[in-house]
Amino acid sequence: MRFRLLHHLRRRWKRVMIIAALIGPGIITSNVDNDAGGITTYSMAGAHFGYSLLWSLIPISLALYLIQEMSSRMGVVTGKGLSDLIRERFGIKATFYLLTAIFFTNLGNVISEFAGIAASMELFGVRRGLSVPVAMVLVWLLVVKGTYKTTEKIFLAASTIYFLYILSGVLAHPDWSQVFHALRHPTFSFGPGETAMLVALTGTTIAPWMQFYLQSSIVEKHTKWRDYKYTRLDVFTGSVIVNVVAFFIVVVCGATLFKGGIRVDSAEAAARALEPLAGPYCSILFALGLLNASLFSASILPLSTAYTICEGMGWEDGVNKKFSEAPQFYGLYSILLLFGGGVILLPGVPLIPIMYLSQVINGVVLPAVLVFMLILINNPKVMGEHRNSMIENILVGATIAVVSFLSISLIYMTLRGQS
Repeated sequence: MRFRLLHHLRRRWKRVMIIAALIGPGIITSNVDNDAGGITTYSMAGAHFGYSLLWSLIPISLALYLIQEMSSRMGVVTGKGLSDLIRERFGIKATFYLLTAIFFTNLGNVISEFAGIAASMELFGVRRGLSVPVAMVLVWLLVVKGTYKTTEKIFLAASTIYFLYILSGVLAHPDWSQVFHALRHPTFSFGPGETAMLVALTGTTIAPWMQFYLQSSIVEKHTKWRDYKYTRLDVFTGSVIVNVVAFFIVVVCGATLFKGGIRVDSAEAAARALEPLAGPYCSILFALGLLNASLFSASILPLSTAYTICEGMGWEDGVNKKFSEAPQFYGLYSILLLFGGGVILLPGVPLIPIMYLSQVINGVVLPAVLVFMLILINNPKVMGEHRNSMIENILVGATIAVVSFLSISLIYMTLRGQS
């Protein structure tokens, strides 16, 4: 009896250790998407439309999981990153154009992350001339001098800080009966403002860089197929958490700013506006969440870009390698950090056009990346017996159609607004 109990406990402990070793990429990738731009979008959704768009976070969570699951499965089965597979199956020319588009759209996103760091620290009285250079150095040292395990642990710890937004939601004292009513009874007016916001909510949650980073992270972990169920759990958990955080950001802004008739156009403006309505603690938590999100994303987005380009070009990559072993990888990472942070320190830089251009490129690139993924995951030479089922193809195909429609709509509305 005692032997059986010990054997059972050993098996349980072994399973816990496997989960602990494999957990991370899915949660980290999804949480990074709650960056400065994402928090701004969720804040505006709550401030401008109250709780009326909360229902959309449910299908968005499902779409995110479907796409992320494909990335993780390809990484485990092939042991190769997404851009590596695209180069092998679609050729150098297609890979070059895709990598160029991803580089420029991610560069715009990196600039916006450092803008978020500067804005959040200014809420605490720290000038950007100090906060941005310090952030650049800390982020660079973390990745260049750290190992994959150390870096991942820090990123996972940063992911837990997003729960500050849940606390903010509680401190805002929303009418929960109205919140759940909005979830149970979806409404949508198809007005231009509400349509544009729905497009933005979808676009800020599902981005091209995520698929490349997730697959590269899983490859670097050397995950075996027999343990894939734990990786899939990691991806599912990340897909849920990111939208739970989004839910509470919308709720806190809906309960305070929308109720007070206050419209905001940025996350830092939301943090400032919350203080007289929900109290200083709610405002401080919201600002701390913005700082964490911006710093976290400023670390991951350049890393994702370096992974994507180095894999596509066949160069050495990986956080576990030394600078001398992967000079292109660390060189690209350093350049993106220097440029992204440096732009914020220049006076009079037009940040809005930069963000606008990155959004447009992102809208063009995302459907193409999803189509590449769907073709690859159904290729028997790539995936063997682990290809998509018919139901998965239908669901993912529908997701691609909807995401493509929303992306094209975003481009059209943006261009129309600029004209």
